[in-house]
Amino acid sequence: MTDDTAPSASLPPVVPHGSGPVSAHPALSVEGLSKAFGQVLAVDSVSFEVPSGSFFGLVGPNGAGKTTLLSMATGLLRPSAGTALVYGKDILREPDAAKQLLGVMPDGLRLFDRLTGPELLEFTGRLRGLDQGTVKERAADLLELMDLTAEPRKLVTDYSAGMKKKITLAAALIHAPRLLVLDEPFEAVDPVSAANIRDVLAHFVAGGGTVIVSSHVMDLVQRMCDHVAIVAGGRLVASGTVDEVRAGQDLESRFIELVGGRRSGEGLAWLEH
Repeated sequence: MTDDTAPSASLPPVVPHGSGPVSAHPALSVEGLSKAFGQVLAVDSVSFEVPSGSFFGLVGPNGAGKTTLLSMATGLLRPSAGTALVYGKDILREPDAAKQLLGVMPDGLRLFDRLTGPELLEFTGRLRGLDQGTVKERAADLLELMDLTAEPRKLVTDYSAGMKKKITLAAALIHAPRLLVLDEPFEAVDPVSAANIRDVLAHFVAGGGTVIVSSHVMDLVQRMCDHVAIVAGGRLVASGTVDEVRAGQDLESRFIELVGGRRSGEGLAWLEH
């Protein structure tokens, strides 16, 4: 990662559980994941590994299958074929063990939005098996970190889009997972909040955790991530370190080269004045 994503010394310790035997495994290993919706094959036999301790970007154009792929990898959607292992734990065969290691921020998943922010974090923490004292302490730290303390009685349904992103990230962090999987975490987030979220994620990785973010913003991924996978049309196009995948180009140029689909403005003479 570059200097602009270095963790801030003032951040509280939002770090994963300590190291143990599971760290010998990749944080996430997917093998032959496929998903068909009727006659439409949304994800077609995708395989890759996310190294433990990495900041991993999953990128692709709109409709590439990123959300479907992450939903299968985290147990939110049953695949048509293939397996996903979280630190060696099969997400389908050992769901409790695998999901304890996971913090997930899905894109567009409905929240329990008739709760306040503190209530949502307490509810999430208790579901994760934390005692009340630990939940309250961690919730206070996370609300402060996400700058969500100004209106503690405000319902989540009345939050802005950016605030909802931040409270969902806080909920994904509260049980101190080893792996964070974040689907479009910066969409609809203002620049200041985005910078704060980047600091939190960099701090998490520096503490031994692993982060996967999906995005279609190549500059953001190139600045944050050390590994990247590119998907298009439901298939894996490239995977490896950012330097390996970009092959001497900037990531956006390499992405366009691999994915294709760029159109010129020719033929729109009627737009000229």
